[in-house]
Amino acid sequence: MKNAFITGANVGQGNLLAKKLVARGWRVFAGVLPGAPTDLANGPALTLVDQDVSSNDSVRRSAETVRQALGDAGLDLLMNVAGVANVATGTIEGLKLEDVPRIFEINAFGQLRVCQCFLPLLRKARPPAKIVNFGSGAVLANPPIAGAYNMTKHAVHGLTLTLRNELAPFGIQVASIWPGAVKTGMTANSHQTTMDSWNRQPDAVKAAYEPYLKKGVTELLPEMIEKKGNSADYVTDEVLKLIELPRLKSAYCVGRDAKPLGFLHRWLPSGAFEAMIRAAYRIPAAKA
Repeated sequence: MKNAFITGANVGQGNLLAKKLVARGWRVFAGVLPGAPTDLANGPALTLVDQDVSSNDSVRRSAETVRQALGDAGLDLLMNVAGVANVATGTIEGLKLEDVPRIFEINAFGQLRVCQCFLPLLRKARPPAKIVNFGSGAVLANPPIAGAYNMTKHAVHGLTLTLRNELAPFGIQVASIWPGAVKTGMTANSHQTTMDSWNRQPDAVKAAYEPYLKKGVTELLPEMIEKKGNSADYVTDEVLKLIELPRLKSAYCVGRDAKPLGFLHRWLPSGAFEAMIRAAYRIPAAKA
């Protein structure tokens, strides 16, 4: 029986991945935020492990819990799924700087903590283990008023690329997953969420950017999520196909919206790709 650890398994994609891996015969350790609701329960092949990825001590304790449970066995798969989106939102000029550390602590430093603490277990696995770090299609599209979020997901891929070099001698494979829009609690009620993000900015900033950005981020973006967003069930099925591959690439676009975006990013000149993204948000060019 193979062993896996999944962060952020209370709800959403981490929750579905835990259930699906158990159904496929894996032994799963599900990292759950203490006190947060979840429908997961301990069972013969599922063990809930308290873990707050924003806390050094919590991540260390979770790794020790798994180490004791595994005994001499290694960890075959680590899936870094935990993350937040609706924190430190706003244009770069208008976001609250005091909110930015929080999103980095969870999305970027959280994955760093988990990788560091679980690597001794991953190095013990035979055949060599795999690490899957959840990023976002935002690393390609870089949507407006999500600058802090975008930055954290770029940082995640930097972690992935570094680990691919450092862990190559051990045979451990590492990949970033770049989903498109996924219909989970994070994207629920997107019209209200994007409007709230817009309204949290200072009045002077809103006035400066409103003619160019407001419609795109508070109307067009929510419409894109509702019309083209992927179900979490579909995305997690696609991810589970990837972990069965004998050799992982550095990154995979996952989702009916993200895959075409990845293709266009590879083949279009950077200026043409950026113009396409701006056109989707109706962001005008500067007037001469």
